[in-house]
Amino acid sequence: MNHLSILSFSLQLRSALKTLTTLLAGLLVYSPLTFGDIVKPALIEISIYNSGHYRIELRVSIEAMMTGIDARYKNTQDSPNAEAYDRLRAMPAEQLALEFESFKSRLTSEAYLKFDDKKTHLQIAEVNIPEPGYLKVPRTSLIIMQGQVDKDVEKVIWYYPQSFADNAVRLRQVDKEKQKWHWSGWQWLRKDKPSEPFSLSEVFNPPTLLETIKTYTGAGFDHILPKGLDHILFILGIFLLSLKMRPLLWQVTMFTLAHSITLSLSMLNIISLPSNIVEPLIALSIAYIAIENIFIKDHDEKARNSRLAIVFAFGLLHGLGFASMLADFGMPDNAFATALISFNVGVELGQLFVIALAFIAVGFWFGKKQWYRQAIIIPCSAMIALTGLYWTYDRIVF
Repeated sequence: MNHLSILSFSLQLRSALKTLTTLLAGLLVYSPLTFGDIVKPALIEISIYNSGHYRIELRVSIEAMMTGIDARYKNTQDSPNAEAYDRLRAMPAEQLALEFESFKSRLTSEAYLKFDDKKTHLQIAEVNIPEPGYLKVPRTSLIIMQGQVDKDVEKVIWYYPQSFADNAVRLRQVDKEKQKWHWSGWQWLRKDKPSEPFSLSEVFNPPTLLETIKTYTGAGFDHILPKGLDHILFILGIFLLSLKMRPLLWQVTMFTLAHSITLSLSMLNIISLPSNIVEPLIALSIAYIAIENIFIKDHDEKARNSRLAIVFAFGLLHGLGFASMLADFGMPDNAFATALISFNVGVELGQLFVIALAFIAVGFWFGKKQWYRQAIIIPCSAMIALTGLYWTYDRIVF
């Protein structure tokens, strides 16, 4: 090999490693190997009764609210208040309730309901805090607010500060005497904005087919990018085995089919597993796929074929992980199938986007190089495997 060839090879290898390092470092910095987690959005349900009162149910992370860990932080450990957050989430329910007492006035003064153009003073009637369980999944507490509302009010606006969390809100009109109620669609509130007005002067029309598809496709995509680092690393593990389109598409298809099955069964309350089992197994599946990449050779067709069954089995686990998020978000009774299919489509689009980014970053430029396996597949798989193994340990022990 002459000097020019050696120089060209060196430059190409440096470029590949730089691209690879940037790609993986971005992912791992996004969610460091720490004891943190991602705070879920708050879910708000407002009931307006024709008898002249309202009830608000907030399902929130009180620990995150009190420590200011909001949507700015992709991982709770990025916050300067991470230590206080970890202390609060390990507290018994009774002790956390006492800590929350001093925060109540801030919550009721900063969040608001506006009836027509007049704000109402919120009053907390009840706080239900569960005991700390599996600490890798933030516990959700229930805060109930109640008050009076004039019967001639025509519209309602809800505001919940982004400093507490992103939130999704919906409203229902309740007629107890006639045993009738009407839910609005969900509004997903970001960027510290109040809700669009909910009308009380007419019976709510259910969201259109297009609105349901848009909402749940977006939720599925968000669960991969940017929120699903577990699933991103698993998809990258699939991508790294081979750049050949046929085996890659078969693996993605098996993964999608599998997680669609368990997601559907879980949402129908047919199967269920606790998070302290599902989450460590998902982490272990990431490590397994990455380790297998290191030992499967390009010519080992038998191992490649068995990979489909393995990916399918792990996809069943990941479907249970998707279900926990979708269950929190809620499903429309009148468009259950549409919402479920749309969420799966969003997840699939997110997965394909991850593969497209990986292919553009490394596969397109370096996939045909003789050193691709040694310089890209093995180091990248090793990094993913170490991450998966650490998460497995972290989620079991802590």
